[in-house]
Amino acid sequence: MTEMLLKYFREQQKQVETERIYNTQCPYCSMQCKMQLVEQTHVKRKTYKTIGRDNPTSQGRLCIKGMNAHQHPLHKDRIQYPLLKVNGEFVKISWREALDYIKEHVTEIQEKNGADALGVYGSASITNEEAYLLGKFARVALKTKYIDYNGRLCMSAAASAASKTFGMDRGFTNSLQEIPFTECIMLAGTNIAECQPTIMPYFEKAKENGAFIIAIDPRETGTTKIADLHLKLKPGSDAALANGILKVIIEENYLDERFLQERVNGFEEVMQYVASLEFSVIEEKTGVPLEKMYQAARMFGQRETGMIFTARGVEQQTDGSAAVQNFLNILLSVGKIGKPRCGYGAITGQGNGQGAREHGQKADQLPGYRSIENHEHRMYIADVWNIEEKDLPRKGVSAYEMIEKIHDGEIKGLFLVCSNPTVSNPNANFVKKAFEKLEFLVVADLFESETAKLANLILPASSYLEDEGTMTNVEGRVTLREASFPRRGEIKHDWEILCEIAKVLGKEEYFSFSSAEEIFNELRIASKGGIADYSGITYERLRAEKGILWPCRSLTDKGTERLFETRFAHSDGKAMMVPVSNQAIVPKAKITKKYPLYLTTGRVVSHYLTGVQTRKSASLSARNFESFMEIHPSTAKKYEISNQELVQIESSYGRIVVRSKFSEGIRPDTVFVPFHWADSQNVNNLVSEKLDPACKMPGFKVSAVNISPSVKRSSY
Repeated sequence: MTEMLLKYFREQQKQVETERIYNTQCPYCSMQCKMQLVEQTHVKRKTYKTIGRDNPTSQGRLCIKGMNAHQHPLHKDRIQYPLLKVNGEFVKISWREALDYIKEHVTEIQEKNGADALGVYGSASITNEEAYLLGKFARVALKTKYIDYNGRLCMSAAASAASKTFGMDRGFTNSLQEIPFTECIMLAGTNIAECQPTIMPYFEKAKENGAFIIAIDPRETGTTKIADLHLKLKPGSDAALANGILKVIIEENYLDERFLQERVNGFEEVMQYVASLEFSVIEEKTGVPLEKMYQAARMFGQRETGMIFTARGVEQQTDGSAAVQNFLNILLSVGKIGKPRCGYGAITGQGNGQGAREHGQKADQLPGYRSIENHEHRMYIADVWNIEEKDLPRKGVSAYEMIEKIHDGEIKGLFLVCSNPTVSNPNANFVKKAFEKLEFLVVADLFESETAKLANLILPASSYLEDEGTMTNVEGRVTLREASFPRRGEIKHDWEILCEIAKVLGKEEYFSFSSAEEIFNELRIASKGGIADYSGITYERLRAEKGILWPCRSLTDKGTERLFETRFAHSDGKAMMVPVSNQAIVPKAKITKKYPLYLTTGRVVSHYLTGVQTRKSASLSARNFESFMEIHPSTAKKYEISNQELVQIESSYGRIVVRSKFSEGIRPDTVFVPFHWADSQNVNNLVSEKLDPACKMPGFKVSAVNISPSVKRSSY
């Protein structure tokens, strides 16, 4: 059999007429693994395969998504021409017709309703150049204050917490290379085994080296399997659990008192608040036995080095920012930051989740992590853009709040780039109704997503294979994504689309770019002197050095591998601790007689975000072709639900139908549903619109639901 296979492959190789190799980067998670697409032309067909390339972050590794990433940009459903909706159907038009249509409607809406009647909804999956240009486009070409992006639903809680605690936000305070050598690791609300598989070897190596790993998650996952201690808490109780661990650290005196005295403000207030808490109350609220809190605190407090990592499980809550701050309180209390093998990491979800939030897509930010409300910052960017400071719009609102303004009729037109908000946002039924009210919706994307189907005009955008530019990965390393695969049809890059729209709107002088590198060179100037300073980074350096960790302030600066070694980014150089209440300011869903179970959401390894790209991959879709509800067998028995049965899940916001999947590894009071599907399987139909007051993050991870068999049984 082996000889026959070898003979077959030799014959196949003989039929290869030409072979081309295209360098690129994975379009999916924040690891941004380097890879190559190998295109082989055979006698009668072409074949493709993706292989990993060596790089400082993933070291040549690829996960199942990366290995099959090429399948979606090559899919037959790829949009290749501008599409205009006529009598409810999309018809192919020319780019000239598309641009004239945009000019006509932008002019009409803004003349009638003012500049702010238009909004821009961006993405954390586009390049730094395009994220930067989108912010400039909104504020210079459209002169609107309304711009935000889908990263608001991903990284805003961690970014807000890090900014308040440290004075700045870079996803990781250290490079990944330090993880294998730390002695204690706390993984809070992160399932890296499925969300960022190529980061797992760093943690597996740490375990081999003797690290004690603590996992915090309501369910058992591929990540919790490597843990020495699993704290299976009730959904939404992360802040309270952190208080419990912190209380043990203080009472058993694992504190780094010198560090606290010299480098931290606010510890006394935190200590006083924690002292007022009762362990019994924390134990009841979290569902975590007190002895396990003691074990976690002792291991993290006693070990010389340690790191804490958070992700969406902690962050996607209405007190997500505060919960992350409380884990940072733990880190500061024991002085485990700014030192080798000690630090914090927010494990970013989207490919450019870090870079996309640094350069102007957020409602309150300007490039370089500058504040749009700071006069000095406004003056600097206005000068870079060659406009008057008074002409620069003020702060807008968050992504979901923009949708509320669409629903209320304040925003009448929207430019949407590389996002699918009618599926990804909370209270998804409401979001779809809001989008249906828009007078003018332009979408730039690869496919007709659920949101794009509602558009007046769809513009064909380039994919990761075709679109060169920089991305900033999970550790804050700026990388250059090479992309030279030929574009089909009339596909354009996002940055080209923005420049052409700006031109027809009479703003060509501000958008006269001819390459992604030209845009990056302006971004370098715009970020100079800011928190996220890229001014010392060039395409030439990125090619030679395979990525640079920001801040990088000059051409001779090697980048910053470890933050906060001598001072934090607050003006006095100190970190800030703040007491975090066990009770969220915005009340979370509580289980009741009508809705007796917690619902939490997350990912599966074969899909990404709302699944628009991965469901176009035959290899990935075959692994998970439908959604499911993970449920404990004892809970299923109580509700008369069989394994692999269609189940209705209902909250006060809506209902969906998915298939049951039994698991002994989930809490009996909790069910889990992934968020990669739409329509009747869209779990976000069940999620509240309530937002974290600090960062406007929705509370995806905590909903109250009831369940029942989808088909009522009859007895004979």
